[in-house]
Amino acid sequence: METLDLYLERLASDAPTPGGGSASAVVGALAAGLIAMVARIGARNPNHAQRAGLIVTRADELGSQLTRARERDERAFEEVVAAQALPKRDAGEGAARQAALQAALAQAAEEPLHAAMLALGVLRLADDLLEISSRDLVSDVGCAAEFANAAILACAYNVRVNYRLIRDRDAVAAGEQRLRAIEDAARGLLERVRSYTNATT
Repeated sequence: METLDLYLERLASDAPTPGGGSASAVVGALAAGLIAMVARIGARNPNHAQRAGLIVTRADELGSQLTRARERDERAFEEVVAAQALPKRDAGEGAARQAALQAALAQAAEEPLHAAMLALGVLRLADDLLEISSRDLVSDVGCAAEFANAAILACAYNVRVNYRLIRDRDAVAAGEQRLRAIEDAARGLLERVRSYTNATT
């Protein structure tokens, strides 16, 4: 298991990975961790134990999935770099390189899109948690929501930078539709969490 210090050291290096997509997934995982913490504390209250327990389970699942999404994003970008390095000395090699690059770009766009969907799940949990969290912990819920939203916005940059290079415009249009739905849902959820936390802190 890689330590946070080692990850940050890799992130700050001149290596192409990890990059923004990987870091975005980490931010989403941090949000999930905060949600799980608040829900575990909330589960001590018998009136909220069952609901809080469900939130804990889901937050832990999303945190694990976002951690894996970080790793997948790094591998996907490494495939793009590898495809870019393929030879193109003749038409055959050029066509093979282009096919490999397009496939790698599609995967490099899909990974942050998937991470954005996971982060939206975390943001939904923040909204759910407001009703059962202690007033003393509402700031943690607010932080989790902000982190989850930041992960979504950051993932979106990494999706769209790949879309610019993908030739299958139908696939890009379909992915863009999915991404906009995530962004639209996130805006409404974040607005509710912000309104609640600003009224209680």
